Amino acid sequence: MAEEEENTIEIVRTAVRELARKFDHEYWLNKDTNHEYPWELVRALGEGGWLGIMFPEEYGGLGLGLQEAAVMMHEIAASGAGMAGASAIHSYVFPPAPLVKYGSEEMKQKYLPKLATGEMLTAFALTEPTAGVDTSRITTKAEKTEGGWLLNGQKVFISNAANAQRMVVLARTSPRDEEHPLRGMTMFFAEKNDSMTLREIPKLGRAAVDTNEVFIDDLFVADEDVIGEVGKGFHYIIDGLNPERVCVAMEGIGIGRAALEIGVDYAKNRIVFDRPIGKNQAVAHPLADSWIRLEAAELASMKAAKLFDEDKPCGPESAVAKYLGAEAGFEACDRAFGTLGGYAYAKEYHIERLWREVRLLRNAPFSQEMVRNFISQNVLGMPRSY
Repeated sequence: MAEEEENTIEIVRTAVRELARKFDHEYWLNKDTNHEYPWELVRALGEGGWLGIMFPEEYGGLGLGLQEAAVMMHEIAASGAGMAGASAIHSYVFPPAPLVKYGSEEMKQKYLPKLATGEMLTAFALTEPTAGVDTSRITTKAEKTEGGWLLNGQKVFISNAANAQRMVVLARTSPRDEEHPLRGMTMFFAEKNDSMTLREIPKLGRAAVDTNEVFIDDLFVADEDVIGEVGKGFHYIIDGLNPERVCVAMEGIGIGRAALEIGVDYAKNRIVFDRPIGKNQAVAHPLADSWIRLEAAELASMKAAKLFDEDKPCGPESAVAKYLGAEAGFEACDRAFGTLGGYAYAKEYHIERLWREVRLLRNAPFSQEMVRNFISQNVLGMPRSY
């Protein structure tokens, strides 16, 4: 069984690597410069059946696990796509996850096949400007009405909102209870329409994929588009956090490897004082150290993914994966940046784009400090510090 699992992982790795590398650094530079959504990559992966990698086969998916999905996201990021490519594709891995596990049979049959082919794109609308990481304090409300619910509120930092047809929206269906602050939130699979106003957020990197504020005014969502049970939405989110952490970790690792590839090639071929600069340990050792750290981060990530696929607890392992993936990925990009010196500022070498994009992972989907908070409290048994 273990050998069969390993073979599946390597099949995914090889196939996605070949497909993703058809979209080279110049393609991604052009998308970044012109703020164009990478539909060509999305369609290519949809045609190959990869977008539904974790969907059950009966709904058009591949029926594979988190290990395979993590490897897929790594190869996309490592191809030079960075967070632009990863963000466009992991929208098919994370936002639909509650739908796969908790949605009604009718919802699954109606939406999952369209998501698996790329015909439909979703966004995940959780974060709010006044709540931050304290999800219990979201203020977007859903009030019962005939045949459904009316939603009102505001979301922020919502990726893919401009291109998505539907959004997974978390809203309060009952007031916050100090005794049980995480109860009373419900998940909706809302159709985007004129009741949503989008305002794009200009940002440092990943310009190919839009990020938005979303204002919701009397948005009607039918009863049949409620995901799972009313009031249990936060539980459904928690259920999907570990896969998100693992895939984000593998994306950071992939970006680090893309940058390392550029830095090593430059170090081998850049001649200064009649010798390649890579002959100097001050240049070679930091790159070697980054290779080691990226390898270690991948081992941690795949361990967490394997535990998840075996339906075993993997909270600490997933947190470790996200932490190490973000650190190792950024450090590799930063060291490649230093290797190229002034040339790293030039867009034609692509390091500056990868460097800008990987920096996000130290802050999102949650900060490195929050990982340390989690480990301090839940692994080491120390008092809660926040």
